[in-house]
Amino acid sequence: MAARIDHLVTSGTFALDGGEWDVDNNVWIVGDDTEAVVIDAAHDAAAIEAALGGRTLRAIICTHAHNDHIDAAPALAAATGAPILLHPDDLPLWEQTHPDRAPDAELADGQELEIAGTRLKVMHTPGHAPGAVCLHAPGLDTVFTGDTLFQGGPGATGRSFSHFPTIIDSIRDRLLTLPPETAVRTGHGDSTTIGAEAPNLEDWINRGH
Repeated sequence: MAARIDHLVTSGTFALDGGEWDVDNNVWIVGDDTEAVVIDAAHDAAAIEAALGGRTLRAIICTHAHNDHIDAAPALAAATGAPILLHPDDLPLWEQTHPDRAPDAELADGQELEIAGTRLKVMHTPGHAPGAVCLHAPGLDTVFTGDTLFQGGPGATGRSFSHFPTIIDSIRDRLLTLPPETAVRTGHGDSTTIGAEAPNLEDWINRGH
């Protein structure tokens, strides 16, 4: 059975640098009827577990370690036995939210994960966070971008651990080289495509300066 993408929206709070904001997060589940991975366990472990529908959870993959993307990860791991995977450059952010529970394994640029016969290639795309990653699934014509690329532009870079020139480099050099028909499934809000976003690169750069 071919892998499919299931989508769940959960709601909670993003907190960083002393501020708090109410947010809705996209949770992506990739798998078939027997096994799956979760990309970004946000806010509600019980809702994510319910969406799995009894499938074996092979991994909880974190696109980055802002609290709104990882706050439910330990509870989901405890409920399912799945390991939590995070790029090591985001450990300082992770430890702000979960000081007593480390991730189980590291993500590395170029690493390939397989679920239900589908490959997910890890692309290190720093800028929004030092250890931000995107996950390219060529067999599904999809890239999961977390908060690196949204419909309409790059992720925010106005807070600690973020850097605008770096996120522009990540998007230009890593993401915009993907086929234009590639669906961009984001950490918040609506999906888009690489082809829809690529023409706007110069505008983003000018806006950022």
